[in-house]
Amino acid sequence: MKVKRTGLIFLLVSVFFCVCLPAGAESFDHMRQIVPDTEMPEAYESGIQPEAAVSGESGGGPGNLYALSAVLMDADSGRVLYEKEGETPRANASTTKVLTCMLALENGSGDDYVTVSARAAAQPDVQLNMREGEQYYLEDLLYSLMLQSHNDTAVAIAEHIGGSVEGFAEMMNKKAAELGCTDTHFVTPNGLDDEDEEGVHHTTARDLALIMRYAIKSRTFLKITETREYSFSDLSGRRTFTLRNANAFLDMTDGVLSGKTGFTGDAGYCYVCACTKNGKTFIVSLLGCGWPNNKNYKWKDTISLLNYGDRNYEYKTFFREPELPDIAVENGVPEDNSLEGSVSVHGIVNIREEEKQKKLLLGNDENIECHVSVKKELVAPVKKGEQIGEVAFLLDGTSVASYPVTADRDIEKISYLWCVDQVFHDFFH
Repeated sequence: MKVKRTGLIFLLVSVFFCVCLPAGAESFDHMRQIVPDTEMPEAYESGIQPEAAVSGESGGGPGNLYALSAVLMDADSGRVLYEKEGETPRANASTTKVLTCMLALENGSGDDYVTVSARAAAQPDVQLNMREGEQYYLEDLLYSLMLQSHNDTAVAIAEHIGGSVEGFAEMMNKKAAELGCTDTHFVTPNGLDDEDEEGVHHTTARDLALIMRYAIKSRTFLKITETREYSFSDLSGRRTFTLRNANAFLDMTDGVLSGKTGFTGDAGYCYVCACTKNGKTFIVSLLGCGWPNNKNYKWKDTISLLNYGDRNYEYKTFFREPELPDIAVENGVPEDNSLEGSVSVHGIVNIREEEKQKKLLLGNDENIECHVSVKKELVAPVKKGEQIGEVAFLLDGTSVASYPVTADRDIEKISYLWCVDQVFHDFFH
């Protein structure tokens, strides 16, 4: 009886592990095996568990995710393809440095001299360990910022570009708003947990994805973040540094364009990246993706989201010729110059042929609706090419493209002189 009971317990434990543990998603471009940490983070111990989602094979979702917030975005359109609490504000640690780098690229020059202040030199780890009064080229510091996430470098860059950390934070928040971020407030250029009178340092998974989408449009940004190793010296030449890219995901799968990790006590492990697969470019952003000792959760979540996007979304053409009605024209001159019969124009869609072949990344079960909106009646005169309506292509009620509908010909207005001319013509003929 004791043997039978032991066998039953073993069977139940085996079933539990098979059913409950999240399956690894390792099919995305030959991902190398990662040994996961076993200790659950404090957030999960307190009752927050990985999201139970339908398998990506059926289109319902990417499966179980560890991240508290996650977004998968189409880099081309900026459309969110999947989200888990994508609009929830959270601390985001060193992923902040993506925007710090972009502001430096846009407002500085690579050969700028950057002088290290006492404030910059006093930043906590991770540091380049710069010393007060030293000078560096801005370009070199951008590699320090993005390859090894040095906090002292971020502050030195911020003070050089914005005059102060506070001035640079204003620039960051203004830029974030311009990019369409709706719930982002940055206080520090390095992402260290902090707050000011307007709130704590935070963003959302959606906003972070938008920032990365903007950043990868910069060739210089991509060049920096794809670099595996970089060496430089301070301007005096007395100190030399060699950096190695800390973005381990570059070596886990093909097609990685860029990525930035982050960790603080409030934020947990965070990650944002851009990756191409079969001609499709995805942005993945993760916030609160585990706490020590679970630093590998972010790689599993990233792979799961990329696999889901690749399986369930394809580029498809969406334009189709709409059925356009004839539109009556009041007080219009008929083609045969008679006063009998109605006058109307036909609408045509004003679109180039290449626009008709435009493609959009669409899910397997997503359909684009064509909505025609034209005026019910026109009043003469009408000019050929005059806009008389619009054709919009809608996805879930949101316009993804719209094109003007224009009149196919001129319609003159019936005037007193035209009437006199008609009477004169009828009388003599």
